[in-house]
Amino acid sequence: MNQDDNHREILFLSDTQAPMWVERLVLRTHQNTKATTTIFAEIIRLKPAVLYWLGDIVSLGYRTTKWRVIDQFLAKCTEVGTAVYAIMGNHDVMGRPRKGARNFQQRFPEHIPTGYVKTTDSIAVVMLNSNFTTLSVADLVKQQTWYEQTLQDLDADPEVKVVIVTCHHAPYSNSKLVGSSKLVQQRFVPAYTKSQKGRLFITGHSHAFERYQFEGKEFLVIGGGGGLRQPLNMSPSRLPDMATTYKPLFHYLSVRREGEGLMLTSYCLRNDFSGFNQGYQFEIPAEVTAS
Repeated sequence: MNQDDNHREILFLSDTQAPMWVERLVLRTHQNTKATTTIFAEIIRLKPAVLYWLGDIVSLGYRTTKWRVIDQFLAKCTEVGTAVYAIMGNHDVMGRPRKGARNFQQRFPEHIPTGYVKTTDSIAVVMLNSNFTTLSVADLVKQQTWYEQTLQDLDADPEVKVVIVTCHHAPYSNSKLVGSSKLVQQRFVPAYTKSQKGRLFITGHSHAFERYQFEGKEFLVIGGGGGLRQPLNMSPSRLPDMATTYKPLFHYLSVRREGEGLMLTSYCLRNDFSGFNQGYQFEIPAEVTAS
């Protein structure tokens, strides 16, 4: 991969929080913090144009000590010229939401808690806050209004070829621990489904790689940044996951624009931590409009 390709490459990562003791009571550990630092080192090696981080950056956002490794990584990203944009997950505001949000904002000054958008290589990434219980009614309304208007504006913007919508909580997941978020389904999915350029909805929260298609739209869960693996519903009642055979412990996502479509590649950490394999790849073709 040459340097020009790197500048077009966009990476997505989620759920890098270190395991909490209470989680260790019910879930097995797999050298999780080592996996996270290995992913960080790989990102620095790749020097992508931008990294989008989809929440649960740390286990307890209000504890400043939890941010030390993150601060070192962010400093290295600055050194290699990788822009980093993030949204808050539930762990980032757990326990003491205001202090957690303050610590988060210090690291990601361009973050807006009622939603913001960034564009790289004509791909607009809409970043939303799905920690609904920490938002006031006024902020919930503000975000919803902004989100719906933004998708309309992006559809009308000739400079934007593709739109990706992100938040932390997955609208669809087979995780037995966290499952699907009905509120995300109600608040964020309809406008995405209507969006002409909206091609992909990426979330974390469920610590797995999952892929779904609903109403002709793609939904990805990429919660493989280092959190403890969550058991998935394998019963006949499960949602129709299109990536049933790809369930790596740790992974990150690479997105590249191909015209008005996208090429997506999930890279998974090898079991012996010696590097990464190309684990799962698929293309979202440019939308064919009926003449």
